[in-house]
Amino acid sequence: MEQQVRVGIIGTSWWADAMLLPSVSSHAGAKLAAICGRDRSRADEMAQKFGVEQVFTDYQQMLASGQLDAVIVATPDDLHYAMTMDALESGHHVLCEKPLAGNAADARAMYEKAEARGLKHMTLFTWRWMPHFQHMRNLVQEGYIGRLFDCRFQFICGYARDGSYTWRHDGRRANGVTGDLGSHMIDLARWMLGDMDRVSASLKSFVDRPGAGDEAPVPANDSSLLLVEFANGAHGVIQTSSVSHIADRFMQQRITLHGEEGSLEAVAYWGGPEARAVIRGARHNEDSFQVLTEPDELWGDVDRSDMVPGLFVKQPVGARLFIDGILGDRAVSPSFYDGYKAAAVVDAALESQEAGRWVAV
Repeated sequence: MEQQVRVGIIGTSWWADAMLLPSVSSHAGAKLAAICGRDRSRADEMAQKFGVEQVFTDYQQMLASGQLDAVIVATPDDLHYAMTMDALESGHHVLCEKPLAGNAADARAMYEKAEARGLKHMTLFTWRWMPHFQHMRNLVQEGYIGRLFDCRFQFICGYARDGSYTWRHDGRRANGVTGDLGSHMIDLARWMLGDMDRVSASLKSFVDRPGAGDEAPVPANDSSLLLVEFANGAHGVIQTSSVSHIADRFMQQRITLHGEEGSLEAVAYWGGPEARAVIRGARHNEDSFQVLTEPDELWGDVDRSDMVPGLFVKQPVGARLFIDGILGDRAVSPSFYDGYKAAAVVDAALESQEAGRWVAV
């Protein structure tokens, strides 16, 4: 391609290694120009693996280098706001991991700054691009369930069962599983069904864990139950957990939608012999649920057994879609606005837990 977007990434986690860097490096219109990480040896290792030209341990030096067009922020949640605002201030397009920020006020400021500077912005809500969820949303928009009555969104894992310190469950740094897995399901619910008006939440910390270093622990929830009321009047439940024993399934997701014209359900297991994603549906005049297979065009040339990273190195999704937006000078979705709207629901859930009542979003 005649034009290439020079990309720098802040963060050297396993996720950056497994998802983000392969996605960017697979795009002919992108050039991995810089990587930044606190651990220089880890950053050097990843730079060598992906052919990244420059390595930094200070993200502000990377931004000041003048060698970048766009930045990916793939760091712990409490660092997103400052890094993104600095990147926007220095004129860089930004792709930021979810949750966009630790609270809705910061997330809105990030959105407004990106818009004011005329820069492209994306919140990485990865599940939006999964073919089964794409198909489910398309069916909803086509009227398969008609007027929505009620729904349930569930995302459970067991990654926090061992009681070790994790920044995701440190109340000084993150909003627990509500911010982690919950922000994904909040975004999926809003994307499929529309905005939520109010929330009633029960947030629990079941597993004791230490603080960071010598600090006393400030626990953040590892189990989250949100009752939500949508703007269209429908009821919903959003349940997430990082302490569920699901054996070799690794991650489990379930979405059920019930409406005037029918019902839909999506069940997905990631890992183990049951790894699969299946959608079933039944119209109001049908006596049994039927499997509703995603159309081939949602997969393109991706092997259905290789959703991650296959989908994200071959299709215009995720970081590849972000690059396309920059090259084509067009808005991308999910944007920082979508990140802000999810953060507003998380804020309402935290307030509801403290106040013991329904809270408007």
